[in-house]
Amino acid sequence: MYLVTAGEMQKIDRMTIESFGIPGRILMENAGRGATHILFDKYVGLTNKKIGVIAGRGNNGGDGFVIARYLAQKGTRVTVYLLSKSSLIKGDAAANLKLLAPLSIPVIEITDRKAFSKHRSSIVHQEILVDAILGTGLKSDVKGYFREVIEFLNSLNKPVFAVDIPSGLNSDTGQVCGVCIRANTTATFAFAKIGQILFPGANYTGDLEIVEIGIPPHIAEEAGFRQYLLTPDMIRDYLKPRSFDAHKGNAGHLLLIAGSPGKTGAAAMTAMSAMRTGAGLVTLGIPRSLNPILESQCLEVMTCLLSETIDGMLNESSFQAIIDLLSGKKCFAIGPGIGTSAETKNLVHRVIQESKVPIVIDADGLNILAGHTQILRNLKAPVILTPHPGEMARLVKSTVDAVQKDRINCARNFAEKFNVHLVLKGARTIIAHPDGKVFVNQTGNPGMASGGMGDVLTGIIAGLITQGYSPESAAHAGVYLHGAAADEMAETIGPIGFLASDVMNAIPGQIKSLLNSNLENC
Repeated sequence: MYLVTAGEMQKIDRMTIESFGIPGRILMENAGRGATHILFDKYVGLTNKKIGVIAGRGNNGGDGFVIARYLAQKGTRVTVYLLSKSSLIKGDAAANLKLLAPLSIPVIEITDRKAFSKHRSSIVHQEILVDAILGTGLKSDVKGYFREVIEFLNSLNKPVFAVDIPSGLNSDTGQVCGVCIRANTTATFAFAKIGQILFPGANYTGDLEIVEIGIPPHIAEEAGFRQYLLTPDMIRDYLKPRSFDAHKGNAGHLLLIAGSPGKTGAAAMTAMSAMRTGAGLVTLGIPRSLNPILESQCLEVMTCLLSETIDGMLNESSFQAIIDLLSGKKCFAIGPGIGTSAETKNLVHRVIQESKVPIVIDADGLNILAGHTQILRNLKAPVILTPHPGEMARLVKSTVDAVQKDRINCARNFAEKFNVHLVLKGARTIIAHPDGKVFVNQTGNPGMASGGMGDVLTGIIAGLITQGYSPESAAHAGVYLHGAAADEMAETIGPIGFLASDVMNAIPGQIKSLLNSNLENC
């Protein structure tokens, strides 16, 4: 499923109008008519209801005029509150504004704070509000009396139906431009916008519905979208049932380097998550002194004892042993719980540069890379990085706030610059690839704010690569399955208090569900 930026949507509209020949007024008509259908689907018994359409002077307002016309024709008592002088409306929007008068639809001009104060009581008496104030092109903060209007509409606690996008929302980042309409439902046109999927934008968008407006499929393909929403169908296509004669040798062998004193759980959960995902064999390389603990935690995993510092951390003397262990492996994962001692840093820098099998780097492995990202330019194998926002901020020498305000571009820029696959964790995890394509995941929930969840994800992704999945498909499927398993736990155990190990143990069931649906579709 495509996700578009404001610029991409403008390009698509222009191509449809200029190269394909569908007039802009037809697109506006289709948009308004489709949005009205959704409005009636969402709210039963609208006939005779008072509905206020609050419209701006641009094309978003034009869409609102079309909606007002269809609402009047369906018997509602609709009033348009125009936040502009009628004389300033141009183009297709002006043409649709003129059609309201023959239908006796009241149009109240609210051109300044004084006029707004005069008509506040009229707006209060509307039963449903249609937000058609500002469109997808907004980048700067909402100012002037528009801000007061939006704050007032939010204060009414009435059902709000947003046209294309809630007014005040940045459609590319999901950030609020000072103030934003908090909609119950948003009818967006042609394609979902990135900002409607990412947080906090998703909280303001409410239920998102997509209205087909007549964009030809070939126009969408020519537009060259680079953002996608992960869907169950996409993940189903990745997963394939095993042949009846499969054995552990052809299910792949993972080498995992993890663990340090006090962090054996990270190593254990990563290893066991890879097994739960279907890896045939897992070898866990650990500091020698941890073996008694980890052998008892991971019954199905093989351990390899590596040399350590006096503090029980991996030291650089383990380098050759790790290189030897990589022979015959399908994937190499490193980082969970290894610490960041000087000797461990040197070891990690060296081994990731020498690996010839795909590498998954997480946790302390990422912290060790911070300040040394140039190493990523000289690797011999594909790499997947799985940072949370704090680790990402350290990698790009920025702040968590800056990362979170532009998650898509932050992930994409790093992936393109260093030719890596990057999984930026968090609500709506972002997966960015070296070619600039970005995928957004919707599975997962706040109950995942608990220790060990990242270790489980690392194990899932590494387990998939071990079985022969490409880094791209492993990242997509891994992130999706991780969140879906957590959603199952939130449903069965409760929204708060389920553990990373609960999610780990739910992975086989999620794979089963997807594989079964694949068989049903055959």
